[in-house]
Amino acid sequence: MTRKPIVAGKFYPGEKAALRAALEKHLSHSPVEDATAIIAPHAGYMYSGDVAGSVYARVRVPERVFLIGPNHTGLGKRVSVWREGEWETPLGSLMVDEEAASRLTGGSKLFSADTEAHLFEHSLEVQLPFILARNQKARIVPITVLRADEKDCLEIGKSIAGTISGLEGGSLIIASTDMSHYEEDGIARQKDRLAIERILALDAAGLLQVTSEEYISMCGAVPAAIAMAAAKELGATKAGLVKYATSGEVSGDLRQVVGYAGIIIS
Repeated sequence: MTRKPIVAGKFYPGEKAALRAALEKHLSHSPVEDATAIIAPHAGYMYSGDVAGSVYARVRVPERVFLIGPNHTGLGKRVSVWREGEWETPLGSLMVDEEAASRLTGGSKLFSADTEAHLFEHSLEVQLPFILARNQKARIVPITVLRADEKDCLEIGKSIAGTISGLEGGSLIIASTDMSHYEEDGIARQKDRLAIERILALDAAGLLQVTSEEYISMCGAVPAAIAMAAAKELGATKAGLVKYATSGEVSGDLRQVVGYAGIIIS
């Protein structure tokens, strides 16, 4: 089955040449390192492209990418894995790693093979041009999460790590999330700092707790917690903030902003 892009021409350029130019602008020239996981935003490139690009420019994108994003639409299963076919972009298609996806859905009852959750969800789609720009031959395992508690996050993360360990070749985990939504700029930065501190400490439980207790509207806190849990299971010991910004830096409106963070876990 082929998944067609739904936000091309909206969140990012829909024409190939314009998209390539945008990616060249956002992808800075940086030393490249191996990473176990990254956290990258999924807003329109106008607002979050520089943050996303700063992370993708710093990491080596291997042959296999596990994409974990929030389910904004509420459609489909609780934890949905797109198990076969390809995802189209204006730059070309990314094939689904069917072996990895099949192992994942067969390894835990928390995962469901499901396409409905992905059809109108943008959080994974906006990552694809960056992945293609870094590795045109990469294959993907798309996962959306509607809801999960701390126990579920740890189990999902452990299952992803187990799947990666059982496969040949390199894998990268990408958690797609924006940070605070529609807060005054100073408040957004203050709240986001609390969440980022937990991520940098690789404290998945602490991230879920602080986003709940401090009312931090981080849409992908659960995907980030899952990525952290999986990365730790795979031996990751550190995380670093590459770039943070808010939409107010582009729009000039500091009354209601969205925060964006780019983080590398290794």
